[in-house]
Amino acid sequence: MKKLNSDFVKIIISTFFFLLSFLLQKYSFLYLITLLFSYLIVSFEIYVHALHNLKEGEFFDENILMILATIGAFFIGEYVEAVVVILLFQIGEYLSDMAVDHTKNSITKLMDLRSDTIHLLQKNQIHTVGTEKAKIHDLFQVKPGERIPLDGMIQDGESNLDTSSLTGESIPCYKKSGDSVLSGMLNLTGVLTVEATSTYETSTASKIVNLMEHSNDKKTQTEKFITKFSKIYTPIVVILAILITFIPFFFGSSFSHNFYHALVFLVMSCPCALVISVPLGFFQGIGRCSKEGILIKGSNELDILSTIDTIVFDKTGTITEGNFQVTEVCPVSKETNLLKIAASCESFSNHPIAKSIVAAYKQKIDSKKVQVLKEESGKGMKANYQDQIYYLGNEKFLNENQISFSPVNKVGTIVYIATKEKYLGYIVISDKVKENAKLTITQLRKMGISNLLILSGDREEIVANIAKKVGITNYSASLLPQDKLEKVKVLSKDHRVIFVGDGMNDAPTMKVATLGVAMGGIGSDITIEASDIVLMKDDISMIPKAIQISKFTKKVVSYNIFFALTIKIIVLLLALLGFSSIWMAILADVGVTLLSIVHTFIIRIKKL
Repeated sequence: MKKLNSDFVKIIISTFFFLLSFLLQKYSFLYLITLLFSYLIVSFEIYVHALHNLKEGEFFDENILMILATIGAFFIGEYVEAVVVILLFQIGEYLSDMAVDHTKNSITKLMDLRSDTIHLLQKNQIHTVGTEKAKIHDLFQVKPGERIPLDGMIQDGESNLDTSSLTGESIPCYKKSGDSVLSGMLNLTGVLTVEATSTYETSTASKIVNLMEHSNDKKTQTEKFITKFSKIYTPIVVILAILITFIPFFFGSSFSHNFYHALVFLVMSCPCALVISVPLGFFQGIGRCSKEGILIKGSNELDILSTIDTIVFDKTGTITEGNFQVTEVCPVSKETNLLKIAASCESFSNHPIAKSIVAAYKQKIDSKKVQVLKEESGKGMKANYQDQIYYLGNEKFLNENQISFSPVNKVGTIVYIATKEKYLGYIVISDKVKENAKLTITQLRKMGISNLLILSGDREEIVANIAKKVGITNYSASLLPQDKLEKVKVLSKDHRVIFVGDGMNDAPTMKVATLGVAMGGIGSDITIEASDIVLMKDDISMIPKAIQISKFTKKVVSYNIFFALTIKIIVLLLALLGFSSIWMAILADVGVTLLSIVHTFIIRIKKL
């Protein structure tokens, strides 16, 4: 803001001296000095930037063009026009900077999630310290009106939380003891005591802020095209300006007349509208997505999103809720406490199925009696519990370990439990299809994305049942993580593929897809870091919304490019015919830039 204020002051002072010069027209020396002073105030920074760019090897940018045009105007005695050109150019730059900063500030405000201080509970006393000093497992207190500083688990208290900064959801969320909370959520009502599950650097709020700060680092193909175009287009116009000056002169035309129209060419060659409005448009799109709870990691990813033709879903946590529940416990012998054995063995695993078994047991587990010997993603685990080796997993896992068992055919995930010598029984775990999954699939098809697939490690009958419920005909079941990766890799050769997942084992697959989409709330840290888009609501209905915003952003940017080039070509043709002035050129240039910026802002407000 300091820079904008200083620029504004320079413009005001320059304008004052420019107007003062009209009162001093009778005194030619004072008149010229006043105009020169007005010119130098607003052009000094342009000269500094131009010299810097020359050192960097950039010979044709807008700063150098403005200098050539205004010096040329002074040379032929058009003092007023020289000052007006540089003054209007600076006003345009100032307003453009204001527009860009406004967009950045809007996103910064939206992403203002981090709390600098934390109220640590130590020996029944509260100590307020910097959040970066807190460690995992520290207890801290959050009062009404404060943001939760770290991710954690509520140990005491209940409250309504405003999660809009993270998820875009305006309705407060009720949380109580035992519930998890994320940094950045705003505590509205009660006092909470929370146990930290993250540090300041690894907190959700920090990850989101870092993501948004780097969201405009990678240029889109459109931006790269504009950069290349400007480097070719600008020198061509400079060459044309030279030709306009000298060719008619050799045929008897006035040099000053020709030179004047050449200056119009120089002024109009500035690609300001393109250079400013294109990245601003994509940045606006990223801001609009973040308001909806969709975090896009860069303008390039937003650009690519508009071209997607294939979407691949991992089943658990994306199409289904991912909240597994034990629906049946079926021991071979009633004497076997099958649930206790399974819960004890699974107590060290972070897999949703393992967590559901532990949750169903509802009793304290003595972790000292458990040792995990082997865990294979997508198959099962081998664990030592009370000096007995147990195998827990799917049919493939037990077959690979040459264990005899009785397969069952039930809808749900089946976890078989056995020792090397004896089959003990099985546990049935069920998941629920998300309410809006079917509607989302319908919306995607209406948008022209008909190539939709489900890839799952679950059994054929379960995946077929889920696919039928949501209206997807293409699916593959009983896949290992590496199988999913290979299938997505093959698809990505001929299609622009989104892979949507939430588990840690989805991270490699996201990397080989055109774009990876992670479910932010339940997704693992590794998955979120590997993805290009994060859905903070864990809601796949945000995917059609993100695609709509991407397509609309691309449409606005394309219109700005067409509009800017059309106006410039018209004014350049008028200059060739001798009908346009420097005033017309600079007003057209600044006007087109500002109109493009104004048009870009509809990305934020248009209902989609």
